[in-house]
Amino acid sequence: MADFDIKEDRDIEIPSSLPILPVRDVVIFPYMILPLFVGRDISIKAIEHAVESNKLILLVSQRDVNIETPAKEDLYTVGTVGTILRMLKLPDGRLKILVQGLSKAKVIKYTQTDPFYVGEIDKIIDQEQPKLTLEVEALMRNVKELVDKSLALGKSFLPDIIVLIENIEEPGRLADLVASNLGLKAEQAQELLEETDPILRLKKIGEILSHEVELLLVQQKIQSDVKGEIDKTQREYFLREQLKAIQKELGEIDEKTEEIMELRKKIDDAKMPDKVEKEAIKQINRLDKMHQDSAEAGTIRTYIDWLVELPWSKSTKDKLDIKLAKKVLDEDHYDLEKIKERILEYLGVRKLKDKMKGPILCFVGPPGVGKTSLGKSIARALGREFYRMSLGGMRDEAEIRGHRRTYVGAMPGRIIQGIKTVGKNNPVFMLDEVDKIGMDFRGDPASALLEVLDPEQNYSFADHYLGVPFDLSNVMFITTANQMDPIPSPLRDRMEVLYLSGYTSEEKVGIAKNYLIPKQLKEHGITGKNIKINDSALFQITTQYTLEAGVRNLERQIANLCRKVARKIAEGKDKKYNISSNNLSKYLGVPKFLPEEEIQKDEVGVSTGLAWTEAGGDIIYIEASIMKGKGGIRLTGQLGDIMQESAHAALSYIRSKSKSLGINNNMFSSNDIHIHVPAGAIQKDGPSAGITMATAIASAFTGRAVHKNVAMTGEVTLRGRVLPIGGLKEKALAAKRMGIKKVIIPKRNEKDLEDIPKYIKKDMQFIPVETMDEVLSNALKKPSRGKKGRKK
Repeated sequence: MADFDIKEDRDIEIPSSLPILPVRDVVIFPYMILPLFVGRDISIKAIEHAVESNKLILLVSQRDVNIETPAKEDLYTVGTVGTILRMLKLPDGRLKILVQGLSKAKVIKYTQTDPFYVGEIDKIIDQEQPKLTLEVEALMRNVKELVDKSLALGKSFLPDIIVLIENIEEPGRLADLVASNLGLKAEQAQELLEETDPILRLKKIGEILSHEVELLLVQQKIQSDVKGEIDKTQREYFLREQLKAIQKELGEIDEKTEEIMELRKKIDDAKMPDKVEKEAIKQINRLDKMHQDSAEAGTIRTYIDWLVELPWSKSTKDKLDIKLAKKVLDEDHYDLEKIKERILEYLGVRKLKDKMKGPILCFVGPPGVGKTSLGKSIARALGREFYRMSLGGMRDEAEIRGHRRTYVGAMPGRIIQGIKTVGKNNPVFMLDEVDKIGMDFRGDPASALLEVLDPEQNYSFADHYLGVPFDLSNVMFITTANQMDPIPSPLRDRMEVLYLSGYTSEEKVGIAKNYLIPKQLKEHGITGKNIKINDSALFQITTQYTLEAGVRNLERQIANLCRKVARKIAEGKDKKYNISSNNLSKYLGVPKFLPEEEIQKDEVGVSTGLAWTEAGGDIIYIEASIMKGKGGIRLTGQLGDIMQESAHAALSYIRSKSKSLGINNNMFSSNDIHIHVPAGAIQKDGPSAGITMATAIASAFTGRAVHKNVAMTGEVTLRGRVLPIGGLKEKALAAKRMGIKKVIIPKRNEKDLEDIPKYIKKDMQFIPVETMDEVLSNALKKPSRGKKGRKK
């Protein structure tokens, strides 16, 4: 700390040349007494020289405190001449000196730089002390009052300094005394030191003190606010503890204890399994020991809420009235006999056996055939809750299994969320679009479903968030898909697959009459008194205005009719509108799809095939034509790889049987064959047109016409065997629509005829065949007498 001596500087004569001591981070004022630690060689030698001579030295501040060995340019030119009062050598080689500032001085030039600095100096004398005018007295009093204020606000001054400040009557010395004890930055202090006008120095000190007082006021406010918050928190804590003690004495319960007791009661009411209850009680005990406002307490509270709200023992009692269930299913869906039968079988077994694992069913079929709505009907028939969860586009495994509680914002997976939503542990749980699950860096949701959809594992389904097993064996899981191929084989193996084929036109008409028309009439605010749609109009809508396996577009067209009628009624044209095939185009415009035209006569090289599409069965005509060439084959009509291979196999078979068919072998090498399948803009593929192409090729080479009223389907091998195909029901329906009486089918598809409704099979002949020879004998007309085939 600085101190001041009453000795005047005029009592000591200051020489014109003195050793110079560079000092760092401090500026020494006249009359100031200060201890200094000296460690640099240049400084130690300067002090030793001064002690040996007159004990006087010039103390000059460095411009940059980081420079270890300052040059002349690194030192200020104005410093303070000081006398060394004491010197002490320390064990580490440094010197400790006590110096007293005597007078300001300016370095004129440096006369020596090694081994220490020596310079010629010029003593600086302050301007003549002004008379104590009112302004000077006011300035001095202001500085003294600011010192008192800063002292009151926590600024520390030595008591001796305070006494000196109060008694000093000289403005210059007052300014120097205050400046030396304020702890100013070196730049600020140097500026004051170089100022020779005492009044200006005093004014600057006043400004610095005013700023310091403002800072101290803000600092005091901040400390006061912080202390107030701490005091408030401590006060609330003590009051809360006192309140607890009082409530304990009175037998009352505080809010936290009441919450804990309520949670314990909920755990008892939930009737959890022993393992789960043990975990819940453990978490309750942890929560009881925590402060209720802590972050972890909120996480534990949320976890316990999930545990107590899950239906561990709450289940819906099944309606085991099989007749009533059949009635409900028939009310909601047309046909679908196999699926209805499977549900009724489940109910029958459930009636005989009380404890039974829920089946895992998978409905596979084209869009719009009623897979999702069938799930709702099953739930209604069983009297269970229904929950639908869409898996389309799901890529994160945590959607199924949930997130671990260590993550911020963690939640259970959507399986557990669905169970909590319905509030029962045995709902009908529909997993929609199971064939559209994705996979990325967050895991494979399809693999996570393996545990959910396995009756041997899902009795202890472990959600990552819960950390305890939940029994899913009572849940009836129903999955839906448009195709089976994208579903991984381990997941496919866990499900009982039920196929929903597309509806026939007759079935669509029945669905429209029984379900779609009543629904749309209700939605458009009209009744059967306003509109009547004839069967012929419905049939025309299904064949010429929609091309689909389901009934979604059919429903849209019926809604279109209802809108047009509703508008006319709203305009005041109130009458009954009869819609038939004759006036349908007035409402819906021209037909969008036209069926294939029937062949007018038996033709050579044209055979009739049956194809399966997503919109149901269809008729295709395969044309074969031969022309002069080199034995090449050309295929057109946007045929896929499999269909092209079938064409090559069919040609190879015909060539191998050329002798029995009466075809000259030279015809194959001297002619090209062109096979075309009309509707060239539509992609076609599959092996089921094999026998149709073989028949067309045989007809073209033998010159025998193909019966126009015979259609066929089947895969052909090089040896002429006819292999089975799929979609026989839809193909038979397409043949029925075209008025075809005979259908050639593979022998191994004979069993599938049982699935075809009797009204389709009526007046139709199905001819099962095993070989291509049987196909040709039924499809080709017998050759005219005297003709055995083309010979060229």
